[in-house]
Amino acid sequence: MAFDFKKEYKEFYMPKNIPEIVQIPAVNYIAVRGKGNPNKEGGTYQQAVGILYAIAYTIKMSYKGSHKIEDFFDYVVPPLEGFWWQHGVEGVDYGNKDLFNWISVIRLPDFVVKSDFDWAVIEATRKKKLDCSSAEFLTVVEGLCVQIMHTGPFDDEPATVAIMDKYLKEKGYVNDITDTRLHHEIYLSDPRRIEPSKWKTVIRHPIRKA
Repeated sequence: MAFDFKKEYKEFYMPKNIPEIVQIPAVNYIAVRGKGNPNKEGGTYQQAVGILYAIAYTIKMSYKGSHKIEDFFDYVVPPLEGFWWQHGVEGVDYGNKDLFNWISVIRLPDFVVKSDFDWAVIEATRKKKLDCSSAEFLTVVEGLCVQIMHTGPFDDEPATVAIMDKYLKEKGYVNDITDTRLHHEIYLSDPRRIEPSKWKTVIRHPIRKA
């Protein structure tokens, strides 16, 4: 059986639909940065997602080629994730998606080191005929966070975030979103195959004691 991050780390990928506080360890990602409306057809966000998956699957299938990654084991490519912010906006203004800045990411297994990543960028560019040079090896330490499972369209997230904020106030915490600690989403549904009312998205916010 291939290693599945969602199943092995349920506490990080499969929260309940009520808020919970978690301590998130350091995680390595394939990352592409950008800005603008993620829904724009053929826009920079969709291009970034294509780059992420090209590299992710190049690493996953590397055992079939000449590049051997030390301690490699078979695994399921983790879900797409994103860190989001808007300059000069407290929280998120879903009515103006053109203001979005984002870092789109896919988690890397711990056995992937920077040299393996660099190889995969070159290999994916060559094989997929796709310029993957904008991708970076990014380590994120989120630390103390609150998270919840949101079900439904992305535009309905404010109601779920309000539940998180109420929970934090009751528990003596506050949001700690900064330039380096960001609104984080993990996408567990394929929007091409599932209707919006059933989309499942993990929403995670960095927090601190009030």
